Amino acid sequence: MIPLNLPAFAIKTTSRQGRTLIYDVLRRRYVALTPEEWVRQHFIHFLIEHKHYPAALLANEVTLQLNGTRRRCDSVLYARDGGQPRLIVEYKAPDVRITQAVFNQISAYNYALRVDYLIVSNGLEHYCCRMDYAGRRPVFLRDVPDYAEL
Repeated sequence: MIPLNLPAFAIKTTSRQGRTLIYDVLRRRYVALTPEEWVRQHFIHFLIEHKHYPAALLANEVTLQLNGTRRRCDSVLYARDGGQPRLIVEYKAPDVRITQAVFNQISAYNYALRVDYLIVSNGLEHYCCRMDYAGRRPVFLRDVPDYAEL
């Protein structure tokens, strides 16, 4: 896998039946190491270790209903009080460009969850915005906020 624009971490991998697996600290199990999963694991460790997001409030592969269809958010941060979703992260493989279609995808998830923050990353480029519901627009931020700033 290629180096990403994210801090390194102690990666745990194993091999089963000829496939490489990476340990997902949130799901507490090994999962297939795909380019998107490579980005997810780096980004989750970035959020936990560098941005101080509590691992207990984060979840990967969160299922939701969207227009009668089951979809999965790549990662979701929940609020301490009441467990309402606060932030959605959508990951793409490093070779996938971040386009309007990616923002449309995460916006559709947000239609169902109505969170405060959206993040999109392919491991090389990261975009974070705070939702301004009163102004009906996203406000793009220079950086992913530390958990204490949410």
